[in-house]
Amino acid sequence: MRDIHNIVILTGAGLSAESGIATFRGPGGLWEGHRVEDVCTPQALARNPELVHRFYDARRAKLAEVEPNAAHLALARLDTEWPGELLIVTQNVDDLHERAGAERLIHMHGELKSALCAQCGDRRPWEGSLPPESLCAACGAAALRPDIVFFGEMPYRMEAIERALARADLFVSIGTSGAVYPAAGFVQTARYCGARTLELNLEPSEGSFLFGESRMGPAGELVPTWVDEVLAARLV
Repeated sequence: MRDIHNIVILTGAGLSAESGIATFRGPGGLWEGHRVEDVCTPQALARNPELVHRFYDARRAKLAEVEPNAAHLALARLDTEWPGELLIVTQNVDDLHERAGAERLIHMHGELKSALCAQCGDRRPWEGSLPPESLCAACGAAALRPDIVFFGEMPYRMEAIERALARADLFVSIGTSGAVYPAAGFVQTARYCGARTLELNLEPSEGSFLFGESRMGPAGELVPTWVDEVLAARLV
């Protein structure tokens, strides 16, 4: 892979599932026992803020019980050792990439350990519970909410992601369903711009046919093997 310099990696729920984080959609379309439309839309927050805040409080607390797995650690190693451009774009809202050591990272769907002011847009780290009407330290409004990109809202840092995709020599999708846009369209953007494309997934995603290569299996096995290949090839 001596002609590979710039890498963009998209990670999804399948990556963190092996650490014990529930995937986005479970049996019957439920997300940890809740309909997505009841906990992950602006309308749900307006209709029942107590439920939405409790839901994310529980997920935030769950982070103390889980650890990065072999796939997170392998990507952090790649981040540290890769000499070219590299960007990990994650759809996950957990902090496992950071805890593994990754730094070249964008949380496009927000973060559990962050609070967003619905009044002024201030975002800052948050630990513990986040009751409705918590006060914003920036503007004083009782308007803090979970810093999660709800359905119908714009993901974070899309311009930076698009620039990275346009420069990528290799785009890799790991543990994603290929069903949630705009992330599901990244492979098409990367291909259009000339990048090689690789899918690493437990089973074929909805967009598997768009990838130049697909490897199926657990992320904890596939990702370390792939990272070893990439780093070994650059030394040849």
